[in-house]
Amino acid sequence: MLEHVKDPSDLPADNYLKPQELWELHKVLVDQANELLDAGQQTVSALTHERDLEADSLDVATTESDRDFSLRLAGRERRMLSKIKYALECIDNGEYGTCENCGESIGFKRLMVRPVARVCIDCKTQAEQLERGSRAF
Repeated sequence: MLEHVKDPSDLPADNYLKPQELWELHKVLVDQANELLDAGQQTVSALTHERDLEADSLDVATTESDRDFSLRLAGRERRMLSKIKYALECIDNGEYGTCENCGESIGFKRLMVRPVARVCIDCKTQAEQLERGSRAF
């Protein structure tokens, strides 16, 4: 489990975010990471327990279907955990909250909604418009 930073002054200075905002976002990221880690442990435990309880072929088929679904979710959770860890590294390096495309501020409100965001809303909107345009053909 990841631990919270006790005080905003324990975090490196940020070009765009106030210490209190950065601290708040750090807490959100740590909480999300811990929830994902806990959910992953519960999933592994449940999958192990289910295998021990299988009785007949119908139960086995249902369990396999459930296991497949759980593994797909676990994959998504693993990718999200990777994004969270990257965001926490960016905080540690003093690079969090800066758009990776244009170098401008991502903005506190956007980061509160999507703390793993790596681009500002303008760059994200432009990328989505380009993606939509390429799918039209």
